[in-house]
Amino acid sequence: MPQENHKTDEKGRRTPTIHNQACNGDIAPVVLMPGDPVRAEYIACRYLDGARLVSNVRRICAYTGSYRGKPVSVMASGMGAGSMGIYSHELYDCYGVEQIIRVGSAGGLSPQLSLGDVVIGLASSTDSGYADHLKLPGTLAPCADFGLINRTVAAARELSVPVKVGMLFSGAAFHYGQDVFEAWRDIGALAVEMESAALYTNAARLGKKAVALCTISDMIFTEEHLSPEEREVSFGNMIRMALEAAVSQEIDGRV
Repeated sequence: MPQENHKTDEKGRRTPTIHNQACNGDIAPVVLMPGDPVRAEYIACRYLDGARLVSNVRRICAYTGSYRGKPVSVMASGMGAGSMGIYSHELYDCYGVEQIIRVGSAGGLSPQLSLGDVVIGLASSTDSGYADHLKLPGTLAPCADFGLINRTVAAARELSVPVKVGMLFSGAAFHYGQDVFEAWRDIGALAVEMESAALYTNAARLGKKAVALCTISDMIFTEEHLSPEEREVSFGNMIRMALEAAVSQEIDGRV
């Protein structure tokens, strides 16, 4: 395997991290982050004008283009807190990204949800030890940025997309016993996914903004799931909602 290293572009600019081929200025201040690299490519090609590939290290692709005339990037996060932790931290800390909107899937826990609904993660509870390295004198409760929540809710209303706002359970694992899911449902978690806690923790640590939007692709307790055709429609609603929120006001995120 070739050794990963910092690279330079044709202008001699050095990449700030070994995990990303993009140079400074190649990534927009606002980034949409799906987990799946294929979905990142799909979003860029389907929704962004003038999208260009700016990084493809380890096949974790990143694209930059524009939406309604404003610069937007889309980059995959991979699965789980570890992968999201690396990529979101470096986007914030090395590339000057101010806002990250996660666009992913989740398993529905709450009986209030239906397949295809979008959950906006107000807060993210986790069994992960991701925040342990911060050595805080207590337990961190990572949450989304209020301005981004307002903007995504407003976009959902404009697009007539059904949404719920509430707590996510961001699991360290994928396969759990039903007792774990029942416990998180009973304490008020709407849905389960794997990335939002790391994203929100990085945003809090670095003074940045984040929100996680998750389409309910399956229901944990009934084993219902979206068909491929239904997934395309439902995920399209979420992506349009995220993009409208991304460009609905200046990037400083003031309400």
